[in-house]
Amino acid sequence: MKAVVYRGARTLEIESRVAEAPALAKEWGGRGVNAIAPGCIATDNTEALRADPQRDQAIPGRIPAGRWRRTDDLAGATVFLASPASDRVDGNVLAADGEWTGR
Repeated sequence: MKAVVYRGARTLEIESRVAEAPALAKEWGGRGVNAIAPGCIATDNTEALRADPQRDQAIPGRIPAGRWRRTDDLAGATVFLASPASDRVDGNVLAADGEWTGR
């Protein structure tokens, strides 16, 4: 028996992007194809969610880091993937999501 779980369009879009990194890495072989999975970031796109007091408490409450990510939180992951330190990293998705995937 399988459970049917509704996953919204945004979730499906994210899952397809996550699947693209390994596929492109195989196709482009050794060109350093990687991705960053940032989780919930405080941007203009999430302004309506953050303006709603219930949602603004509920969403960070499910994130172990306990807060919305800021765009500058991704700087370290971006620098790592752009540096020679990641030369042997290929086809991976780096979760920079405040431990969302580790919960």
